[in-house]
Amino acid sequence: MSNANKPTADLDPWQALSQFTPARIALGRAGMSLPTRACLDFQLAHALARDAVNIPLDFAALSQRIQAQGYQTLSLQSQAENQRVYLQRPDLGRLLSVSAVDSLQRNACPKADAVIVVADGLSSKAIEHHAVPMLNLLLPQLQANGYHLPPVCLVKHGRVAVGDAIAGHYAARLCIVLIGERPGLSSPDSMGIYFTYQAKPGISTDADRNCISNIHRNGLSYQHALKKLLFLIHEAEKLQFSGVNLKDGTTESSLENLPQQANFLLD
Repeated sequence: MSNANKPTADLDPWQALSQFTPARIALGRAGMSLPTRACLDFQLAHALARDAVNIPLDFAALSQRIQAQGYQTLSLQSQAENQRVYLQRPDLGRLLSVSAVDSLQRNACPKADAVIVVADGLSSKAIEHHAVPMLNLLLPQLQANGYHLPPVCLVKHGRVAVGDAIAGHYAARLCIVLIGERPGLSSPDSMGIYFTYQAKPGISTDADRNCISNIHRNGLSYQHALKKLLFLIHEAEKLQFSGVNLKDGTTESSLENLPQQANFLLD
């Protein structure tokens, strides 16, 4: 073959494996460099990840979407007053602002078994895409099993631990936080769910929580995430703790056999 007819980019022999993963493998090469398409794909993924962190979440629209499903919401903010402070001071994202504390006190709930917190975290796109569909599955399950719930708390510039103060305010046993995860180059809109039993503000640590991660279109499905969360709630209610000592024992078969209609959360 003459040089004129020779391909400009050499295909990677692992090319067939790329269909099984979004990871950047088998990209090929052009001389000593990556092919142009691979370079452009990387730049696009990097830009999407940056946008996920920096584009603000439309909390008003999110609140309207949740309320349209028949659920009340309460808008709060952490002590991080803007995105720059939020990124530079993670500690402030774990604390409620003075106005948020006042809002909670004005919206007292006579009894709450669980609180649901939705925070933008590090990916506004994750919450925009996945929070409402996940809530539409989760909230009816909790209500059907007798859980008393206050309004869904929407926290701007919130970190995971901000849910502890909200759970403490309502004296709720369960704290469930939906939050945008740090974006990756193949998943700029990944959402995580953090579950804490008997969350205590200023006392609970990451070791006291269970995390269900990687919820997005090419990751964990809403239904699978829900079943994992319900399993953890069931076990936490029985053992009265969460965190590293509470193991996720779900398997494909156990998830399929987990009761959906019975009052299994309160067994």
